[in-house]
Amino acid sequence: MKKIILTLCISMLVVILAACGESESANGETTSKLEQLQEKGTVKIGFANEVPYAFEESGEIKGANVDIAKAVFKELGIEDVEAQLSDFSQLIPGVQAGQFDVITAGMAINPDRCERVLFSEPEMKYGEGLIVAKGNPRNIQSYKDIAANPDLKVVVMEGTTEIQFLQQEGVSPDQIVTAPDIPATFSSIQAGRADATTGTEMTVKLALESAGTDELEFVETFEQPDVEGVPSYGAAAFNMEDEELRNAYNEKLKALKENGTIAKILEENGFSEVSNMVEAGEITTEQICDGQS
Repeated sequence: MKKIILTLCISMLVVILAACGESESANGETTSKLEQLQEKGTVKIGFANEVPYAFEESGEIKGANVDIAKAVFKELGIEDVEAQLSDFSQLIPGVQAGQFDVITAGMAINPDRCERVLFSEPEMKYGEGLIVAKGNPRNIQSYKDIAANPDLKVVVMEGTTEIQFLQQEGVSPDQIVTAPDIPATFSSIQAGRADATTGTEMTVKLALESAGTDELEFVETFEQPDVEGVPSYGAAAFNMEDEELRNAYNEKLKALKENGTIAKILEENGFSEVSNMVEAGEITTEQICDGQS
């Protein structure tokens, strides 16, 4: 009897899983997630509030990745965007649970995340940035410069990947101090407690512009660290069951790259076509997920 019940339960589970991403229409035919969204004309997008990737301003969702997603879904016949703000750490669980149809926040593709969501092809690439005192008095051009001078201190936000990047480039742990947020890292330099701070390129650059201080500067000649994960490739991400939707997104994304739309969107949001654009075929999500980037 137990074996019969177990068999029935397994059969029901298979049926339920097979139905994920599909629904049944009035005439009994199943429709895909893409068809459902096209019929409604609305897509639910989850995003984290981080300028300039995706953010909310005066009740409106903005940012480079948001604009890219809107442009792609418009090509798919879906023009209404229902934006939902979420903590960055909750974006993947949200799309896994069906709370969002897609998430977009400049999220870096990496092998671990590839096991949990389906990424689109890369929408942009970005590296690290360095902020120093005005005039760069210690002439810091790279993480290796920090490693070469044990008297230098670098301050970074707690829990960020930059700590690992610095150490991989030879910076000693006792040269690294942490702070709770970007304004605190800036204050450390201004107070003489640190010589530099580092973080994602556009994040620290725009944070400096917003800070409105002439005591600090962004190092335009910064040499990117030669470590795994740099540069990072940001992309939209979908539920693992929504491969058809992801593939359709990729097809339109490729066309928008080739006609110059993506480059224009990046530049309108403060990015550089030269350093942040990922041309179609330059590198694939499959390669990045396999650790080949």
